[in-house]
Amino acid sequence: MKKVKDVMTKECEWIAPETTLMDAAKIMEEKDCGFLPVGENDKLIGMVTDRDITIRAVAKGKDAKLTTVREIMTEKTYYCYDDDKIEDACRAMGDLKVKRFPVVDSKKRLVGIVSFGDVSQAADSKSVGESQQLITEETAQKKAA
Repeated sequence: MKKVKDVMTKECEWIAPETTLMDAAKIMEEKDCGFLPVGENDKLIGMVTDRDITIRAVAKGKDAKLTTVREIMTEKTYYCYDDDKIEDACRAMGDLKVKRFPVVDSKKRLVGIVSFGDVSQAADSKSVGESQQLITEETAQKKAA
């Protein structure tokens, strides 16, 4: 049975909460990603997405050169373990209505990122379908609001 570590992206680094939004966006561009974990004192304290930057900062007129990640990041951080089963991670994404997780090892050290796309390639079709429906419903609700 496949584990999260078999499908996750391993080249992952976190950024400091004092990083400016402009620098975070540049890192996202360089790494071709829309999500960065935020760490402080060797602990995961939040995450920032391209959507966070757009909706919580740019749309509100905040200066991307001066605003820090800490000011707009999502502090509630969901994660999974590298030795979790693919189906478990897939179900958790559906239940929590998220499209990606930071991945930690048994010592809670950041070791990667796993996306719904990553797990959907390896999970059973029932888990993928149920999770995708839950995530899609959440996206539709956000658009309607």
